[in-house]
Amino acid sequence: MFRRQLVALLSGACLLASASNGLAADGPFGWFSGDWYLKVGAAGIQAPKFEGSSSSAFKVAPLVSLGKHGRSARFSSRNDNISLALMDTGGFRAGMAGKFVPRRDEDDSSDLAGLDRVKMGAEVGGFAEIYPTDWLRFRAEMRRGVRSHSGLVTDVSADAFLDFTETIQFSGGPRLSYATSDYFDAYYGVSSGESASSGLSEYQPGSGVKSMGLGGAVTWRATDKINASVFAEYSRLMGPAADSSLVRERGSRNPVMVGAMATYRFDFSM
Repeated sequence: MFRRQLVALLSGACLLASASNGLAADGPFGWFSGDWYLKVGAAGIQAPKFEGSSSSAFKVAPLVSLGKHGRSARFSSRNDNISLALMDTGGFRAGMAGKFVPRRDEDDSSDLAGLDRVKMGAEVGGFAEIYPTDWLRFRAEMRRGVRSHSGLVTDVSADAFLDFTETIQFSGGPRLSYATSDYFDAYYGVSSGESASSGLSEYQPGSGVKSMGLGGAVTWRATDKINASVFAEYSRLMGPAADSSLVRERGSRNPVMVGAMATYRFDFSM
């Protein structure tokens, strides 16, 4: 089911891009002609050492977003992965999405000793988001693992955002994540061999909802191009993640994340 949804999402994005191609065909670069933006930045995060860990550590994560300027200012969240908008009408945006996946092994935490290493890789797929009002955004991403795992991951979120002043914005809302068994097997599964090596109970996961939670942020628009924010996220691990012996015997179902981030926007035309 989720494979068909991914194909449908990407196909829809390509069709939208083809439609927009006609609108921008007069430029020397075809669809690529027009006004673009590139947002780059970083986030400092106090988060669990690994997904499902009961202990936390400070991490630094890059932030990148690329797209064509729409007809109105768009909301963005720390949860948004690297995105390339192929279609942007102001109220609807869709395109490609990707995520860097770091390596995970016992160097991250002694709780992972005896478990197979998760290789460094990526997740690639598509996204779509809609603005039903000028203060609410719904976004969905679907990504397939490359090298690190071979599963599908779907993230869905809703964010309400309110401008408290001209430069201060409050935002927040619910999050939900779903994954297939191949993802859970890489991160939460415990084979018989791993069980013998790690001391954890053997566990073979299926597909299901990975987590549900809430997130919020306070964003400061320092200048037209510079944004900074502080944020907090709470997730409740569910289904195959919560049932894993790694979480039940050594971890926590209730990860909390807090941090700060800053981005700078580059504008350019083609």
